[in-house]
Amino acid sequence: MKLEGYQTLHCNAGWRNFSFLKLVAENGVVGISEYNESYGSRGLTSVIDGLMEWVIGKNPLAHEKLMAELYARTRSVHGGIAQQALAAIENALVDLKARTLDVPVYELLGGVLRNRLRLYWSHCGSFRMPRTAAMMGISPIKNLEDLVSLGQEVKARGFSALKTNILLFEGEPHMYQPGFARVDGWPELNPSHRIISALHEQLTAFREGVGAEIDILLDLNFNYRTEGYLAVIRALDELKLGWFEIDIYDPAALSLIRRSAKTPIASCESLFGLRGYRPFFEHQAMDVAIVDVAWNGVWQSVKIAALAESYEVNVAPHNFDGHLATLMSAHYCAAIPNFRVMEIDVDDVPWKDDLVTVPPVVRDGYLLVPDGPGWGTDLNEAAIAAHPPDNTGVKLH
Repeated sequence: MKLEGYQTLHCNAGWRNFSFLKLVAENGVVGISEYNESYGSRGLTSVIDGLMEWVIGKNPLAHEKLMAELYARTRSVHGGIAQQALAAIENALVDLKARTLDVPVYELLGGVLRNRLRLYWSHCGSFRMPRTAAMMGISPIKNLEDLVSLGQEVKARGFSALKTNILLFEGEPHMYQPGFARVDGWPELNPSHRIISALHEQLTAFREGVGAEIDILLDLNFNYRTEGYLAVIRALDELKLGWFEIDIYDPAALSLIRRSAKTPIASCESLFGLRGYRPFFEHQAMDVAIVDVAWNGVWQSVKIAALAESYEVNVAPHNFDGHLATLMSAHYCAAIPNFRVMEIDVDDVPWKDDLVTVPPVVRDGYLLVPDGPGWGTDLNEAAIAAHPPDNTGVKLH
């Protein structure tokens, strides 16, 4: 069998775009994947186009050989956009192989270990800030009382955990994200009593809404340096959160933060490959390793999970894209032994379900692992075409 052609598809998804890669073999079998170039990865589609010249005409079932070649051809620029392009190709190749064999992807990963996956409601409140809420056509979050009500909604819908970002209600409510060069606090990234006090109020409001049994996770992103993370953790450790999520590229610094905290530390969602994760495991830098399947590739992600298990570390996927990416992560989580919990965005644009033929099934805060061939869904190309992409950039505040 040879790979005959490919296509990239894009659609508007409110404050960002969704992008998809479709591979076509000479016998008509397809393989699909989702990728995202809206968050710091502009030009990713062009990189995929450049790499596909070494894939077309070759056997798509030999995905390990193909990825070894593509890694070698991009060795001097390993990571980042290059790795995200490799991952998009790998994920589509694995889907094509599973469809060829008429099995779910998880069968290629060793078989299913669990048929349902515990979820946490990600970006809880974050995507209900006024600007993104308007894109979804829902009522915005305006104050702490609204957070209490949102917490009650999380509980009523059966979720056992939520994750939130730093939300500020001064002026127009917005997410506080200086680590991404947004709003005040950049480029210094220094901690302030004002932000820490606001965080304490925000988390207390969520706790009032969800009650004592639901885990609250706090994503601090890249918003501080070591000093700032330590200041936040020392001030909030008493709240007994499920975890602090921290993005930082120094494993020794993250290890210091972990040793200083009573609350578990989750990290590493922006790392790539075994070489990227290994020093963080060696430093015992995190309690939960976060792995992005869309950025690493599902085959590579399984290898990272195996490395994590050798250090007695559980794994949670980074999953903030569309439904296809959710299903890609679901097959990964279903097949690895050291699964912790899965991320999913509940708030989104109303046409999200239309973009795939079989959306993820969520019941009582758990995702039911699909059992159809490949990822268990196909792209609805008519629906994708009905929502042309917006190229003006991410609009989170």
